[in-house]
Amino acid sequence: MHRDRHHRRSIRLPHYDYSQLGYYYVTICTQGKICLFGKIAKGRMRLNRSGRIILRCWFSIPKHFSHIDLDLFVIMPNHLHGIIHITDLYSHRIQTGRGEVTSPLHRLRTPTLGRIIGYFKYQSTKQINRLFNSPGQRIWQRNYHERVIRNDTELNYIREYVINNSLKWDLDRNNPANW
Repeated sequence: MHRDRHHRRSIRLPHYDYSQLGYYYVTICTQGKICLFGKIAKGRMRLNRSGRIILRCWFSIPKHFSHIDLDLFVIMPNHLHGIIHITDLYSHRIQTGRGEVTSPLHRLRTPTLGRIIGYFKYQSTKQINRLFNSPGQRIWQRNYHERVIRNDTELNYIREYVINNSLKWDLDRNNPANW
């Protein structure tokens, strides 16, 4: 290990199990906070092709992780806010000739929030790079912000924030016009 390399301090709660049942609020920003997903017009987000890929990939999370429900979310020009609900134990889903089944023989440890976000970022990056024929292009910042939602009051406050986020784009610190 080199002494002169930068070492990032973890922004996760120490000793917290991010596979626990509950609600998690996440913010995922694009690399360099470049506006890749569309524009805000009259307080509404207008998704471009990349933004529609983000939307499809976000909705695919519960198809890959059987124990996840998606709550409110919003895609902004250069970031995404979303609430993920880990609902129960994870079980592996298997595609068969007769459809999808959940196999009790393939019960796995519940994936962490980091693994879920990693899957989303990987899939969306792969699809956007394929669309624009730009292999290896970074779409997302290395990390993401998360908050463990501890009670209904906090959950309702965050839902309100997500609902109104695009209305406040002109004031948003992620808006390049405010840099």
